[in-house]
Amino acid sequence: MKYSKIIGVGSYLPETILTNADLEKIVDTNDEWIFQRVGIRQRHIIGQSDDTVSTMTVNAARKALENSKLQANDIDLIIVCTSTHDYLFPSAACIVQRELGIDNNCPAFDLNAACAGFIYGLSVADQFIKNQTARNILIVGVDALTKTVDWQDRSTCVLFGDGAGAVVLQVSDEPGILATHIHAAGRYTDALSAKSLLWSSEPPSIHMKGNTVFKIAVTQLGNIVDQTLVKSGLQKSDIDWLIPHQANSRIIEATAKRLNLSMDRVILTVAEHGNTSAGSVPLALDYALKQGKIKHGEVLMLEAFGAGLAWGSVLVRY
Repeated sequence: MKYSKIIGVGSYLPETILTNADLEKIVDTNDEWIFQRVGIRQRHIIGQSDDTVSTMTVNAARKALENSKLQANDIDLIIVCTSTHDYLFPSAACIVQRELGIDNNCPAFDLNAACAGFIYGLSVADQFIKNQTARNILIVGVDALTKTVDWQDRSTCVLFGDGAGAVVLQVSDEPGILATHIHAAGRYTDALSAKSLLWSSEPPSIHMKGNTVFKIAVTQLGNIVDQTLVKSGLQKSDIDWLIPHQANSRIIEATAKRLNLSMDRVILTVAEHGNTSAGSVPLALDYALKQGKIKHGEVLMLEAFGAGLAWGSVLVRY
């Protein structure tokens, strides 16, 4: 049996940092209000810089490729997970292919599952490797949701940051990805949405029913933790680290409690990064590796929840 193993990780964050104190100057809010509700102190934003979703994607992808020790043309599939690409077409994946000099005509496509995008992307990539149709896959999670927020809506503008994270998956005889689960509930599409400029005369902005999203996220992420453990045959005690979507510290704490994990076994970047949507989980993974927290052979539970409503998990032995 063939497995998918993570062999390279990389990330990119814009240089501009927007703190809660900065937000106090433009909207009716304060640091205490924001931190108590979601656990965020600051976020990186594209702002007025030259960064775009495309450049963030390429920068994170380049670092992951370098860390993998592969050559560009070793990559035989590219998946970019985003809901905020700066082009309608071509795909961000094709731009990565061009910028990295991958000229082997490998397939490249974008995937949109909002904040759950990277988890969906890992699940899809795992199938390609198990089906023996790809050997080295580059997956990038990236978003720039600060380009879509209404800066006068304090219920949403305080939540989001911009950034990108990437991994390279390689076929392996040793277990890497142990189990994946992805789900969606389209009946809740109105709970979290942002309309395209193509079909609206108003500027794009995020609309969220916060209480609805919170309740469903806590319930479904708890359920998916149990489903993933059953599928893998592991126990809660086998999990070394939880690497969750960095949206809300209270949701993260609820998931950790379901796993019987203390918070010192949870990778937290929400205070510094905010909610970077599809970039959230790979950014947190790269952060943890740079901090020397995660060791080879340890078991990681990755999970995310977002608009769709869509959610998923990946259990991986690093």
